[in-house]
Amino acid sequence: MTRFGRIAAEFDAAWHSFLRRRTAVFFTFFFPVIIVLIFGVLVQTQPTGGGLFAEPPGYYVPGYLAVVVLFTPLSRVGSTIARHREGNRFQKLATTPLSRAEWLLAHTLVNVVVIGLAALLLLVLVVLVTGASVPLAPTSLVLVPFVALGVALFCGLGALIGRLSSSQDGVIAASNAVALPLLFLSETFVTADLLPAWFRPVTAVSPLTYFARGVRALTFSGGDWTGALAVLAVLALVVFSLGAVAVPWTE
Repeated sequence: MTRFGRIAAEFDAAWHSFLRRRTAVFFTFFFPVIIVLIFGVLVQTQPTGGGLFAEPPGYYVPGYLAVVVLFTPLSRVGSTIARHREGNRFQKLATTPLSRAEWLLAHTLVNVVVIGLAALLLLVLVVLVTGASVPLAPTSLVLVPFVALGVALFCGLGALIGRLSSSQDGVIAASNAVALPLLFLSETFVTADLLPAWFRPVTAVSPLTYFARGVRALTFSGGDWTGALAVLAVLALVVFSLGAVAVPWTE
């Protein structure tokens, strides 16, 4: 079997495994919708009020997209690795021509498709219920590589978490411990000027910051997005490679 055939076969298996887990399907799409309804409809923005949510609705589009780009890959890939370890499935996969990188790539592609659909749903919902506007321009298509690279990066990080955690419960706890600080300290919902001056340089360490900056440049503020895309691409390659090495082929 060719490399493409091996990846396609694992993709097909992972795709059907995801569809069989109806709870996972439901919350993949329902959780970000709840976030939009709470922050975008109930709390709403206060452009002249100062403090949290003091920016126009369009400013927070990257934050809403970051919810699915960040949380879903971390928990899904990490939980899958923990589940495979508990069922000794990696020992069986090690006897096949499939490599660690091919396995992780197949599962990453499944997440790209799922999260791409969820992101599209979010964009439509944000425009409809918050008053934000997303420009219909050719450059808006660059959102696709931003989402794909973000998903690949956090799939790699999810693989690292799955390797280091001893159970599925441990994966969920570790994923939340990583995702929650990143979500609110990466120029998504909390603006940099609300953070202490000494902490602001730390946001540059977060890969989600570059996702947020690039998406915001494309959908709200304009300006250069190529630098953010380049940094995100490099980080995605590095973290994905580390995640592929971390996949526990044998115990």
